[in-house]
Amino acid sequence: MNRLRALCLSGLLCLSCLSLFAGGQLSLKDIVKGEFSQKRMTAVRPMADGETYSQISADGKQIVCYSFRAGKQERILFDAATARGGQVNRVDDYIMSPDGSRILIQTQTKPIYRRSFTAVYYIYDVRNNKLAPLSDGGPQQTPVFSPDGNQIAFVRENNIFLVKLLYDNAESQVTKDGKFNEVLNGIPDWVYEEEFSTNSSMVFSADSKQIVWIRYDETDVKQFSFQLFKGLAPERPDYAEYPGFYTYKYPVPGQVNSKVSVHSFDIKSHQTRRIDLPLDADGYIPRIKATSDPAKIAIFTLNRHQDVLRVYMANPLSTVCQLAIEDKVDKYVKEETFEEVKITDKHILLPSERDGYNHLYLYNHNGQLLRQIVKDNYVVKHVYGYDEQTGDTYFAANPNGPTEQQVMVAHANGKTEVLSQKAGVNDAIFSGNYKYFINTWSDLNHPVQYTLCQNNGKVLQTLIDNHELVQKLSDYTLGTKELFSFTTSEGIQLNGWMVKPADFNPAKKYPVIMYQYGGPGNQQVLNEWGIGMSGNGAILEQYLCQQGYICVCVDNRGTGGRGAAFEKCTYLRLGELEARDQVETALWLGKQAFVDKERIGIWGWSYGGWNTLMSMSEGRPVFRAGVAIAPPTCWRYYDSVYTERYMRTPQENKAGYDEVNPIARASQLHGSLLLCHGLADDNVHYRNTAEYVEALVQADKDFRQLVYTNRNHSIFGGNTRNHLFRQVVNHFNATLK
Repeated sequence: MNRLRALCLSGLLCLSCLSLFAGGQLSLKDIVKGEFSQKRMTAVRPMADGETYSQISADGKQIVCYSFRAGKQERILFDAATARGGQVNRVDDYIMSPDGSRILIQTQTKPIYRRSFTAVYYIYDVRNNKLAPLSDGGPQQTPVFSPDGNQIAFVRENNIFLVKLLYDNAESQVTKDGKFNEVLNGIPDWVYEEEFSTNSSMVFSADSKQIVWIRYDETDVKQFSFQLFKGLAPERPDYAEYPGFYTYKYPVPGQVNSKVSVHSFDIKSHQTRRIDLPLDADGYIPRIKATSDPAKIAIFTLNRHQDVLRVYMANPLSTVCQLAIEDKVDKYVKEETFEEVKITDKHILLPSERDGYNHLYLYNHNGQLLRQIVKDNYVVKHVYGYDEQTGDTYFAANPNGPTEQQVMVAHANGKTEVLSQKAGVNDAIFSGNYKYFINTWSDLNHPVQYTLCQNNGKVLQTLIDNHELVQKLSDYTLGTKELFSFTTSEGIQLNGWMVKPADFNPAKKYPVIMYQYGGPGNQQVLNEWGIGMSGNGAILEQYLCQQGYICVCVDNRGTGGRGAAFEKCTYLRLGELEARDQVETALWLGKQAFVDKERIGIWGWSYGGWNTLMSMSEGRPVFRAGVAIAPPTCWRYYDSVYTERYMRTPQENKAGYDEVNPIARASQLHGSLLLCHGLADDNVHYRNTAEYVEALVQADKDFRQLVYTNRNHSIFGGNTRNHLFRQVVNHFNATLK
């Protein structure tokens, strides 16, 4: 990886200018293969000394330590070619022990769902250059170092195991009741993993004497099955003669969820205790987090309506819980909250929308509110941490508008500063002592740059500038990208981006393809390189522009970055206002002199597929064609946690579920529709498309449908993604040209 190149992108012509003099045509296969991907830093971890960070080398063979101050390599922490005691072909990821003397090397990773996976882990002793298997009993999940670095807890087949490093890596089993589709210990069930964005539910106490975990009893949760076939890429020979089924627990809205509880294990006495946690019978435990106090484990609870978050401090020995924080917000607590909460030695930094914008609130461990960190009418997007030495809080927010993101600091005296230096989207990785950070920046016309910065924002070194990608793209005929905004007939201002062909002629009328997602809190319209269906500088949209289209994306009501009122106005009737705004976008586009209003198409994936179907059946026939990929079609078919967050239960909101969905609107569908779905989609089940297709048939509506054998929600593997995108392009070419 060419880390220390300092060639400044500002010294190059922007891509949109270079492209006018180029003649190369993009290909779908190259796009799908990642030929236009950005160079990135992989698995960056700040080291305990505060002055260095580690990352995986570009070839996946080494873990290397670099200086935050200079960006220079200081030493190689792990080298697969020279490590003794085991064979690691590639480092997929790694976990540092608290003092950095040991590293858990992750290899042979096999995904389960979106965030969960099994892997083979090796314990690497940095000083002795020696590998030892974490366990010989089979692949592991979510290993965790104890704070003293001498123990590792991990999960295998839904049970927790403990390895004591000072006792020749002796392994013992902590729980024995774990069983597939019944009980999970220390790892979340499917719906918790998917909708609370976590794959681990296990911590050590600060004194390394207790393991504390969440137990999920999903025995009473109803099962869902989907069929599996032999298929190809990969082939499943066990299904060569007869198809099989995958069956797992999947709670739908209004039905039974897992029963959750928190338990502790005393490592010395081997005693297991159940924490006396106040929790509604149908409540959630989205997180547990360790604190610096051995007598305090932070447990987060949420009521089923998901509008009251409580943080308890639990004593793993006495099992007593004390309520520290109660946060009540209008409508629902955002999913990102749980991961963004930061617990320091003495404080808790809590994001909350209680005043209408996602702001930060500083508490001590007893739950006393010390101060509100941000009060202006902008949104905190990420929380980096709180410096106990200075009282400074580091975060990312959008003070310059919803399409921007800056790295910021709020000082103890109340003064707030922007640390990042360029308009666009900035993010950061801070050193443990907050003296330095790695800033990542991009905008519409520049791929990501990584720079090393002091905590006052001063740039010390450019690590990656992606000039090679800029040079590669200069050989292709690429169109121009721009941000825009407009006001709907209802007085709603919406933001969008537009990609125009390189030879754009304002006197000509172009067909338009609208891409969108539109789901709660999501943002597609940002001043960043990663826009578009395939990201990478809207590279798929650039391909479509070469076919003669203008490509547009607009963030409808319900999307993020503009505060709770804009984001939560879709509550209880998901899809209604979103579709209305997409139709308004098409109407506005149709008034532009360079747009052919009779040739506008729309497409999207997942929620974007739902939004496509809702928009094509909104009642105003503005779309000639559309493509819905892996779409939900009725919220009764989706999972409980996500759906109830925005819709409550079907028992409470029958009209919202039954009136506002594509199936109910099947008779109003207008335009040529292509439906695409994977048969092994564990997230948005193929059931959604199957039931919608039946509604279209009975409504006597024509459509086309593609199903992908053994493919999940991402619809990839082998040639699958190339085939999928080609069908999308062919559909639009057949209907819009």
